[in-house]
Amino acid sequence: MTAEELQSGHVFLLDKPLDWTSFQAVNKLKYKLKNEFKELPKKFKIGHAGTLDPRATGLLIVCTGKFTKKIPEIQDAPKEYWTEIKIGVQTESYDTEKPEILQTDYSHITEENIYQTLEKFLGEIDQKPPVFSALKIDGKRAYELARKGEDVEMKSRKTTILYLNNIEINLPFVSFTVGCSKGTYIRSLAHDIGQELKVGAYLTQLRRTKIGDYSIENATSDYLENNFHFNN
Repeated sequence: MTAEELQSGHVFLLDKPLDWTSFQAVNKLKYKLKNEFKELPKKFKIGHAGTLDPRATGLLIVCTGKFTKKIPEIQDAPKEYWTEIKIGVQTESYDTEKPEILQTDYSHITEENIYQTLEKFLGEIDQKPPVFSALKIDGKRAYELARKGEDVEMKSRKTTILYLNNIEINLPFVSFTVGCSKGTYIRSLAHDIGQELKVGAYLTQLRRTKIGDYSIENATSDYLENNFHFNN
C-alpha cells in the first residue's frame, strides 16, 4: 500500500470493537495512516459508510481518497445483522446503555408466539428511531437531548425487513439474523417485538455482518491495533 494508492481510493473493512464509536474507529485509522504515510496531504479524505452504534460490533466500511465518493452508494445498500434480544424487560435506550426497567412476567410466552410475532415484522414496516440515536432534531443529536432529560419526539419512518433467519430461542433470550433496508434501527425492532409480545424487550447484542456485497468475513480489527504497520 502506498500514499498514492490511498489517495486514488481504498476501502477498509473494519471489524469495529465493542464500545468504540464509528468516529473513533475512523480517527484511529486516519491517525495511523498519516503517521505511516508522511506524504499524505493534511486534508486527506477519509470517512465511514454507515454509523455503527458503540454497543454494536462488526462491519464498518471506511473509504479513502477518491473512493469517498462511493460512500452514499454503500450507505444505500441493504444491511445484515446478527441480533440478540431479551424479552420480559426493557431499557430507555432499547439496548444495554441504560439499566433494565419494567420487568414483566413472560412465562406464558411460547416459541410459537415468538415465531408468529417475528413474521409480523417482515416486509415494509413503520418504525420510530430510538430517542437515544444520532439523528438530529433542530440541529442537535437526539441522544444529547435525551441524556439531558428533555422530551424528544421521534417521527415514524418506513423501513423494510427483508428476512429474519437463524432464529434461536433460549428464553428470555432470542437471537436471529436480520436483513434490512437502509435506515433500519435494530434497537427499535427489538423494542417493537417486545411491545407486540406485550412483555417488552431490548437489544442485548448486535453485530453487523454485511453491507451490500461486503462481508464481515473479510473484515479485520488489525488496522486499529497499535502494533500494526501497513507497510509490513
